[in-house]
Amino acid sequence: MRNHDAAQVVSPGESFSRLRNAQSDERAEGDGARRHAILIVDDKPELLNSLHQLVNLHGYQADKALGGAEALEALGRKHYDVVLLDLIMPGVSGHDVLDHAAREGLDSKIIVVSGDSSFSGVKHALHCGAFDFVKKPYEAGELISTMETALRQCELESRNQVMEAKLKDSEELHRFIVNNSPDLVYMLDRNGCFIFLNERLESLLGYRKEELIGRHYSELVDDDHLELARNLFNERRMGERAATNVEIRLKSRLNRRGPRLFHVQSLWMELTAEGVYSDPNERTRENFVGTYGTARDISERKEAEEVINFQAYHDLLTHLPNRALLKDRLSLAIAHARRNKRKLAVMFLDLDRFKLVNDTLGHTMGDRLLKAVANRLQSCLRRGDTLARFGGDEFTLLLPEVRTKDDVVVIASKILDRLNAPFVIDGHELFVGASIGISIYPEAGDSEEALIQNADIAMYQVKGRGKNGYQFFSEEMNHSFSTRLSLERELRNGLAQGELKVYYQPQVSLADGRITGVEALVRWQHPVRGLVEPVDFLPMAEETGLICQIDEHVQAQAFTDVAYWRAKGHSDVRVSVNLSAMQLEKEGFVDRFVSTLQQSGLEAGAVKLEITENTLMQDMEVIIPKLKELRRLGVHIAIDDFGTGYSSLSYLQQFPIQTLKIDRSFVGDIREDESDASIVNAIVAMARGLKLDLIAEGVENRTQLKYLHAQGCNEGQGFIFSKPVPANDISAMIRQNPFVDLVRDGTLEADASEPAGVV
Repeated sequence: MRNHDAAQVVSPGESFSRLRNAQSDERAEGDGARRHAILIVDDKPELLNSLHQLVNLHGYQADKALGGAEALEALGRKHYDVVLLDLIMPGVSGHDVLDHAAREGLDSKIIVVSGDSSFSGVKHALHCGAFDFVKKPYEAGELISTMETALRQCELESRNQVMEAKLKDSEELHRFIVNNSPDLVYMLDRNGCFIFLNERLESLLGYRKEELIGRHYSELVDDDHLELARNLFNERRMGERAATNVEIRLKSRLNRRGPRLFHVQSLWMELTAEGVYSDPNERTRENFVGTYGTARDISERKEAEEVINFQAYHDLLTHLPNRALLKDRLSLAIAHARRNKRKLAVMFLDLDRFKLVNDTLGHTMGDRLLKAVANRLQSCLRRGDTLARFGGDEFTLLLPEVRTKDDVVVIASKILDRLNAPFVIDGHELFVGASIGISIYPEAGDSEEALIQNADIAMYQVKGRGKNGYQFFSEEMNHSFSTRLSLERELRNGLAQGELKVYYQPQVSLADGRITGVEALVRWQHPVRGLVEPVDFLPMAEETGLICQIDEHVQAQAFTDVAYWRAKGHSDVRVSVNLSAMQLEKEGFVDRFVSTLQQSGLEAGAVKLEITENTLMQDMEVIIPKLKELRRLGVHIAIDDFGTGYSSLSYLQQFPIQTLKIDRSFVGDIREDESDASIVNAIVAMARGLKLDLIAEGVENRTQLKYLHAQGCNEGQGFIFSKPVPANDISAMIRQNPFVDLVRDGTLEADASEPAGVV
């Protein structure tokens, strides 16, 4: 807060009035900005009219001036935001107009529109304050764009002027309030001793005025800020050169949270001071009287700044450093290691099974688990290590000084051991592990980006081989990562080039052997790799979001094919299509799905959506209404891979489900002695109780076929009938129905020693 004489102080009423006027000016200025004043100057009538029409066509009104003389008259009568000015004109030239604008201090944005593109002409125009230069013949778009840029600049300047006026009035009001507010006000003599202190001293700092009058200012200054105070408290400069709003710490005897006397501590103050002279016009050492200053308590603001600074560089959930702070510390650690020829390590940790906890018990429980994990990880750190939350369930650990890999192995093993112990939260016993990728400087990279990326790559190697372990980065992994990026690029191209093909696997009635439906499956006919199986590209498609495009492509093709077969007389054939969580959660999914059905001409009742249990549980509030809407339209809903996820009666009753699909892993457990099929029995009983249809996938031999039929399973699919085949092959099967005898023989007498022939 600066010192002000009485002439500068305004009353609150005056300041409020001026603020209201400034607001009115701002509104008026805003309205004016929309009614731009534009002047077009040219000595050729046809060019003048042409440019005028162009400006009008773009919604702007403009005045015309034929030649420089008319331009000067127009500029004398009216203020223009933008002037489109020709340079080469007889009599009064464009250069003369520019000189006039410069002399008169006109703030119009003058855009030179001229055929004179010589260096001297352009230089003179810009030197005289031209906003921009457009060469004739001009492009209409370029000219309008330049003009609109100038108009936007005018608007910004106009708003800035209004804002400056408001700020000025606000400052004056602020001065009045501050001059009458309980801020600390003091005055020093020429030797730096207090000769005046206001009443605020005691309530702010706990000192009585009598204690400090005549004493040196240094008794009030925090010891760490004495050097700074020498240039503030005894300030000798005046005006703009004087100290203004400088932050300094002063001693206080008061408790920060109340008036109770406390041990001496420091408060952050904002101090403004300037010299006082017996003759302001003679600022000499002999005329120096002392220093006048004010101090305001800014402790709360400093605390808020500390909070903001903390939030900028820390994760708000776990209070760990975030990725910004980690990268800053990693950069410093790399510089230190390079200078001292040392090693450092970066660990990238991804929690295993966290998503299951988050999806099952909710995000609140997931957040509490993350905090518990962070606390447990911190207990594994050495002094100087940095643990950061990188995002989601990913953490990064910086080990700034390591001698050998064994040092890192000890810490990684300790982390895995600590995380293997259960977490107990609200009575829930939760288990999470960690996949840890490790990169060592300098072998695995010499920059923060390379070390973090390579640790991430190594972490994915752990994920791929079963999770819950650690892996050091090697160059072979980088090649594998590059291959994955290449595969992603090729898949995107493959989608665009139509390389993804739809194959079909028949679904057969176990009662009579008829083909009742087909499941649409995707295959990638790669131009070089040949036929790529889904397991080799679908996981990557899910990670990159391409799965939605693949799903939509398969569904559109399958609906078209099945609609064609039904039109050819096979009206009882339906199609099952897979639905990913990402597609189901997308905005407008139901409308797009129905549109795809309508375009194909296929009835909704001929479609069965296969959804995994995990997909159903991801966001029930969003998913249930969408599935109910599809069910209302006639689409059938089936749970795919049933038994591998939640398998809970409670959720089965919430969803509009008609069919359970027994996972192939349970079907594979069926043996001759029928002792290993207890899960299948339970699923069959559950479906029967809920009156749901059953279909078993992965049926490969007559023993399984007989057992499933005996248990009451409605349908089956698997290699005993056919592998997935192209549309032409499945079309022939639908016409021939070749599985009637196979089902009859298989359900009467099973031969466990040999699988049935594959069609």
